Amino acid sequence: MSLLLGLLGVAVFFYIIIYYTVFRGSRCTSQAKLHGKTAVVTGSNTGIGKATALDLAKRGARVILACRSRERAEAAVYDIRRESGNNQVLFMPLDLSSLQSVRDFVKTFLKTEPRLDFLINNAGVMGGGRTQEGFGMEFGVNHLGHFLLTLLLLERLKQSAPSRVVTVSSMVHLLGHIDFKLLESTKDLVQGDRNTLKNLQVYAHSKLCNVLFTRELANRLEGTNVSCFCLHPGLVQTEMGRYLGCADDSCFYSVESCSSWTQKGALRPLCTALFRRDWSLSVAGTSLTVLWHKCLPKEGTTLWLRNCGRRIKKMPSGALFFPAVCLSSLFSPFHPVLSCKA
Repeated sequence: MSLLLGLLGVAVFFYIIIYYTVFRGSRCTSQAKLHGKTAVVTGSNTGIGKATALDLAKRGARVILACRSRERAEAAVYDIRRESGNNQVLFMPLDLSSLQSVRDFVKTFLKTEPRLDFLINNAGVMGGGRTQEGFGMEFGVNHLGHFLLTLLLLERLKQSAPSRVVTVSSMVHLLGHIDFKLLESTKDLVQGDRNTLKNLQVYAHSKLCNVLFTRELANRLEGTNVSCFCLHPGLVQTEMGRYLGCADDSCFYSVESCSSWTQKGALRPLCTALFRRDWSLSVAGTSLTVLWHKCLPKEGTTLWLRNCGRRIKKMPSGALFFPAVCLSSLFSPFHPVLSCKA
């Protein structure tokens, strides 16, 4: 009997740990306000970008929705203003598949906005096609457009320092590589006819571009008080699923069913609602991943660096977070973090 009770106690103990680290997840406790701050969020008419923009607006920030579709962006502006009670939410047209559109956006922004505190490079695509300049669509939108956008806004970011550049990448960057000869000859990261597998491959390559760009940008901006971060948002049901040929949740069911406990432990604090099948909250919860970089420096001290296995006292600029969430020190080993800066 005593052995049975002991085993039961151990089972309950591990159930509590798993529940709070995997199923229940972490909660953002920050009450930080962002009045007087300005943020640009690309791809913010839907998904993670819209949820992030909403949270920023609720905190009092002036939020610029940088999107391609005027109709969808204006609908998002209406939704965010109504839900946040903040009328300082605006739409500025930005088509990342056109470098001229990026330049036009920056020109308009610099004329009308005196400061920029947060640049959140969130927009992303997966699928074939070419940009207006002839680059592969994923490379052009996911990396090149954001690359140019960030560089053209650097002076305003420096003038508004302390400021931050937050780029949404993905853990799939670990599967990516960059063939520079192929890129030079084809303006794309893969060659040949496209299928779902190739779409995933080129997406991973483009996310690796995000990581490398963030690291190098952080190195070059050291001492300017402009911090650069790259993050993996977790498994979230967004419109990205349409590129995988599944408009419903079938892709997410299959991903969950074959995920290891370690992967679930890293993803579920960000996407608890996703795995509970509560899709209305699956994206909103993920916005905390992005917002953490701006509002929660103290709670971030419990994260671990994967490359050295030690706790960090300060968030290093140029870090890639896997994932960036608020954790207690007890559970931090379940959520490793990869730093992109030595």
